[in-house]
Amino acid sequence: MDLSARLRLPVALSAVGSCVVAALVAGAAADGYSHLRHPLAWLGAEQLGTAGVLFGLFAFVLPGLAGAWIALELRRRLPAGSGWAVRVGAQLALLAALGFAAQGVLPLDLEAIDEGASRFHAVAWALWALAFPLAAFLLGSGVWRVAGWRGFAVLTVLAGVVVVACGFLGSGWVGAALAQRAAFAVWLLWGVLAAMRLSRGGS
Repeated sequence: MDLSARLRLPVALSAVGSCVVAALVAGAAADGYSHLRHPLAWLGAEQLGTAGVLFGLFAFVLPGLAGAWIALELRRRLPAGSGWAVRVGAQLALLAALGFAAQGVLPLDLEAIDEGASRFHAVAWALWALAFPLAAFLLGSGVWRVAGWRGFAVLTVLAGVVVVACGFLGSGWVGAALAQRAAFAVWLLWGVLAAMRLSRGGS
């Protein structure tokens, strides 16, 4: 087993841990902040200075880069004979991961939440929220008939559906803050799923 194969699952799990720990620590340190009511990105706002930068790094940038690496590994290890749709799906998964990372590089401006720098953050979020579900559909439908990949296909499509439901519809059901966190959690756990599937090789 080569080094990249040994690192896939630890990297994916580290991405989950990095985001969760950053959210818990930063949330506890921010006066009046509630994970039940406030967007996660508020913890990385420009107004928070160094604390916001560190939050953006550990909550978005590092997990996003980890997700990008997993997507590259997935593209490299797709089943033999995978069609163009599957490869486009892998490319979109990479784009989604970079969009997630960009949310930490482009923080919100709490004094101008609907304009200026905040718009760039919103674009990064939209890139992630749109690219991943499409990637999930293309990947899942493309490997559905490949031996050993059906479970991955089903769970991948399900992850895409959940991200759409939580990212665009869930705010009316459980509130925007919880819906966003659920969407992020599903994407992070999909990275673990992909890493686990890759660790099985071609079986």
